[in-house]
Amino acid sequence: MKKRWDGKFLYYFGGIILSLFLCVGLVHMITGGESRDEKTELAESSQEKKSGEQPGEKEKENQKEKETDGKADKTVIRVLLRTNGYAGEVHPNVSLSAAGGLTLEGTKEKRETKEGESVTIAPDDTLFQGGTIRVRPKKEGEKITISSLKRGSGIPSYRGELELYQTAQGIAVINELPLESYLYAVVPSEMPASYEEEALKAQAVCARSYAYCHMEGQAYPEYRANVDDSTAYQVYGNSKEQEKTIAAVDATRGEKLLYQGKVVKAYYFSTSCGRTTNVEAWGTKVSDANSYLKAVKVEEEGVCYEQDLPWFSWNCDIPVDTLSNLFGLNTGQDVGTISQIEITRRGEGEVALEMKVTGDKGTATIQTENKIRSALGGSGYEIKKQDGSVAASAALLPSAFFTIEKNGASFHLEGGGYGHGIGMSQNGANEMAKRGKDYKAILKMFYNGVEIAAN
Repeated sequence: MKKRWDGKFLYYFGGIILSLFLCVGLVHMITGGESRDEKTELAESSQEKKSGEQPGEKEKENQKEKETDGKADKTVIRVLLRTNGYAGEVHPNVSLSAAGGLTLEGTKEKRETKEGESVTIAPDDTLFQGGTIRVRPKKEGEKITISSLKRGSGIPSYRGELELYQTAQGIAVINELPLESYLYAVVPSEMPASYEEEALKAQAVCARSYAYCHMEGQAYPEYRANVDDSTAYQVYGNSKEQEKTIAAVDATRGEKLLYQGKVVKAYYFSTSCGRTTNVEAWGTKVSDANSYLKAVKVEEEGVCYEQDLPWFSWNCDIPVDTLSNLFGLNTGQDVGTISQIEITRRGEGEVALEMKVTGDKGTATIQTENKIRSALGGSGYEIKKQDGSVAASAALLPSAFFTIEKNGASFHLEGGGYGHGIGMSQNGANEMAKRGKDYKAILKMFYNGVEIAAN
């Protein structure tokens, strides 16, 4: 009996529950009710259709905004400050000061200095515990002086902030600052402030473009530094800021060289021989991407802009014994006493691309303008400029635009220009400015097919 009653109870109870579910569902359908999530989904779908958007476009827009923000944030450059003479990367110690005092902050400790007070940081300073040291001027906009460092203009001072890294060899010093502020100390270090206003503007655009491209990566990833302050990148802080050079940077604020819509490295050099060359001089294959760097004639109506400048042409006589010794030292190849040197291949603008050297112990072939200039460079002879002045030979031959022939017990070189010869001639730009050319006309002559824009 009990089993039969339990079975009936379960049967009736299940029927009641099922009936209740059916009733609730019927009421829900009649009232047109939806869950909150369903309402939200329908509303968003309707809004997307009204606005012509497809699902996912909002997410794409948000991502695009994030990417744009990332680019907008790329206005700060980090520069490794090398030691005296740009000889090394790390300093034995660093002495710092600022007119209004400094704040030095480590991970676990913070210090402050008084107005004008100098502080010296050694590699074993307790501020390094747990990380780097961030150095800021107390008064916004003031410069930080590094009295333990020497540059061409004396003791340098830097805008922005410093970050000090402890290494096994000493302290690496990174200067972090806005790109435009960086250019204030690059332009006068790369071009004399006495040059024409339009030439300085051209230099500012070149320097900004070059720096911007290097900000895409890190030359010193261990310090998160984009560049250093030497000629390996752009000379920075070697000369003091000048009103004229600051004005040139401000007048071109944000402007860069674009080729096919992309910012390009605007290479430049000192003086041309009336023509420039392309990247083949460096052993780089010429491509569509680098064809903005083409050989051009630096002239107007057949007259070279730089024809009256001292380095426009030069010559030198190098004794055979001197050149033989220099070649061995510079290249590590002992060909003995050199009997013949032949330029076996030239590039655009007649730059030397390949040189064959023959001696009593063998032959050697040198390629690219830099290696050729290096092979024939060094101390022990003089170079005569076209104005009659004389300069001592240096580590590099003035340029790779030259001819060479044996003349008795010496080799005679006839050459022209100073520098690698790719991109803008700085003295050419100045001479063009003297003749009324503006900075955009100057840049468009030296760089093929470029646009100048603040992107």
